[in-house]
Amino acid sequence: MEILLERPNKVIYRDGDYAVKQFDANYSTSDVLNEALNQARVEETGLPIPKLVEVRKKDEKWEIVMDYIPGKTMKQLLEEDPSREDEILDRFVDIQLSIHATVAPAALNKLKDKMQRKISETTLDATTRYELHTRLESMPKHKKVCHGDLGLGDVIITPEGKYYIIDWAHATQGNASADAARTFLKFSLTYGEERANKYLDLFCKKSDTAKQYVQRWMPIVAASQSVKGHEAERDLLLKWVNVVEYE
Repeated sequence: MEILLERPNKVIYRDGDYAVKQFDANYSTSDVLNEALNQARVEETGLPIPKLVEVRKKDEKWEIVMDYIPGKTMKQLLEEDPSREDEILDRFVDIQLSIHATVAPAALNKLKDKMQRKISETTLDATTRYELHTRLESMPKHKKVCHGDLGLGDVIITPEGKYYIIDWAHATQGNASADAARTFLKFSLTYGEERANKYLDLFCKKSDTAKQYVQRWMPIVAASQSVKGHEAERDLLLKWVNVVEYE
């Protein structure tokens, strides 16, 4: 068994022509099935993603089986050659914008509903939760496909130069700027402020979006992400919530 990637509670391995995401035995069944359903729904939009083959149980562990895509992630390409940063970021933003240009299937979960629920689950005080709920409710409602956790590790570039987008566990329909805010926070946690700001400037320029508008989403997105359970990440995300001055 060729291990492709190991993450908390899951491992991705290659099985011939297929990539298999295997979840720990105690992993939520509904979360596994929801992820597979998200992938199936996004696949129907025509976006370039690995084709879903089956969902199965093996040795008491759920597995999602999909086509194996040969190539390297944008994260790997950047690590191998940091001088390509501008080129890689430029293409990455173009790919993200192609996702946002796609109209979401009606059945895809709504981003606002998910974030309202996550904010309620945080350890934040009642006043802060109220402010976040109020700000979220005031944001424009869109129906764009949002990846929900897009980073350089979620885009595979094949040897021929084609791209495929992976890991649709958090896919929703909603506002593209919320999706960009999540990517900015992910870049900040992974690479630091300089590269995160470089990404955001590029996204705002290419999408003709005011930077302040994306920034209005950041405390909302940071709060909703803080319930995931990663201790080090949670502390940093909560700082994004607390530094904001509410209007």
